[in-house]
Amino acid sequence: MTSAAQDTAPADLRVGVIGVGQMGADHVARISRRIKGARVSVVTDYFRDKAEEVAATAPGCRVVDSPEELIAADDVDAVLIASPGTFHRDQAIACIEAGKPVLCEKPLAMNPEDAYAVVEAEKAGGAPLVSLGFMRRFDAGYADLKDAIAGGELGQISMLHCKHRNATTLPGFSDTMMVYDSAVHEVDAIHYFLEEEIEAVQVVFPTPGPRADEGQHDPMLLLFRTASGVIVTDELYVNTDAGYEVRTEAIGSKGIATIGLESGRVTTHLAGARWGGAIPKDFRPRFIDAYDAEVQAWVAAVQDGTNIAERSATSWDGYLGAAACQAAEKALTADGFVPVTTRPRP
Repeated sequence: MTSAAQDTAPADLRVGVIGVGQMGADHVARISRRIKGARVSVVTDYFRDKAEEVAATAPGCRVVDSPEELIAADDVDAVLIASPGTFHRDQAIACIEAGKPVLCEKPLAMNPEDAYAVVEAEKAGGAPLVSLGFMRRFDAGYADLKDAIAGGELGQISMLHCKHRNATTLPGFSDTMMVYDSAVHEVDAIHYFLEEEIEAVQVVFPTPGPRADEGQHDPMLLLFRTASGVIVTDELYVNTDAGYEVRTEAIGSKGIATIGLESGRVTTHLAGARWGGAIPKDFRPRFIDAYDAEVQAWVAAVQDGTNIAERSATSWDGYLGAAACQAAEKALTADGFVPVTTRPRP
């Protein structure tokens, strides 16, 4: 005979969602329809009518007028932040001070100083409560490549080659936005794959592309150098008029592995090769499973009482990303490599 405790399933994690634009609304739908062990209990948005519309799609969900009210609510156990990045610092710190786990969409903050303030607040609180929404860490291909690198299958890694392509961007999408909205994903991937910090970054502009008349350097190439000397290239081409492509190739002493050419990893070993697959063309099919896995892992970690999901980016990762992007922004108008300046980890 089983005990009453064994017969009783744990209560669903009550999640409050701040910001229900495209990303926030997607997360509400995700938690309501595909995630186990959680439900959306409260939402808030600057546009009240949008919040009401989204809340109506989540059973038992209510709307409040402010992020502060949501974070303090008794029927919110954990918070998902999907508001504009300018608000992430203060909202993340408010969650930390309330003792509530938070999954914050990238960026953690708009500059390294504000990101470091979140790191310090988390340290002062005595518990790691912040998970950062770099969903690629939960993509099957990224996880496979990470494990191959960590397990030594590819030997010593000397280079990574990254490609980040979009079909088009809205008018006014500047070079700086290419760094903070696009390259930031590759920045986090570097930290994820190599487990070391970026030391310097350089930007190279090739022949002007289709947005040259608008002052946008597209495509552009970023070069990163890590602390151990690994070189990473990151091709940004955000107006291809073709589709969405994300690829990463790791060059090692024992083999070369590529993700993004098909549904899994293609590895060329010195003794042979494996090929195959097709390139995904659209953003949502490419990473919808990764988003689902990320949120499910976060919910499970909170429910189990563990700190964060195993592969999740942390507040420190968010700080390192902000520091690297700040250097990349400076490199847009500088010659040669620009050093990445970071403070000691608290």
